[in-house]
Amino acid sequence: MFSKACEYGIKASIFIAINSYNDNRVSPKEISAEINSPQAFTAKILQALVKHNIVNSVKGAYGGFEINKEDIAKIKLSQIVTAIDGDQLLHGCGLGFKVCDEEHPCSLHDQFVFIRNDLRNMLENTTLELLAKDIKSGVSFLKL
Repeated sequence: MFSKACEYGIKASIFIAINSYNDNRVSPKEISAEINSPQAFTAKILQALVKHNIVNSVKGAYGGFEINKEDIAKIKLSQIVTAIDGDQLLHGCGLGFKVCDEEHPCSLHDQFVFIRNDLRNMLENTTLELLAKDIKSGVSFLKL
């Protein structure tokens, strides 16, 4: 459903959040190893997350990536998806047509409207904090 870049972006954000709770910054190398992503690809994803104010990049000897602790509970999964994949999934046509609405529907329009609304609801109501807590508690995993 999400692009590979988006999947990596979500995993990277979760990993950074978990480390930020412990006041640790993480390097691109550590992130790529944890999420099983090529380092150069991870760096591009991290740039997008920084650009969209999801993660912070700190330069220098003690630098790395972090998220302000108070922001972790405010960051929605929809923000991460939009930063990496754009908003086409949340607003676009299920078949990718440029024009698809009630007046000019594609053949999947009526069914996809419900799916898209449910997906949007899930993405907008799931916080990075919830995902990070699931990983920390062992309910979920970043990699198997």
